[in-house]
Amino acid sequence: MTRLTTHVLDTATGRPAGGVTVRLHSAAAPATPVACAVTDADGRALLVSGDLASGVYDLVFAMGPYFANPPAAPAFFGDIIIRVGIDAAQSHYHIPLLASPWSYTTYRGS
Repeated sequence: MTRLTTHVLDTATGRPAGGVTVRLHSAAAPATPVACAVTDADGRALLVSGDLASGVYDLVFAMGPYFANPPAAPAFFGDIIIRVGIDAAQSHYHIPLLASPWSYTTYRGS
């Protein structure tokens, strides 16, 4: 069983980014949708809690709509795509995203 979670933080405001749609796709051609979730008020989302095959996946964060409301400036990033390798033998992956309308960074969390 593999658990995949994420946490989105808005570094422009210093707050969690709630209401962000996050999609998980297999990166193998053709890309296959695996899961979809929306971050809660704390910016957290559970994408997978169960069987997930080893492989390469894309996490797609729909940041354009988040940064458009209220419009601080035109968002430089619409979707932020993070490609990760998943080993099904690992029990938990946590992938935080720290984002502003003009930059982002990520890491493998715990």
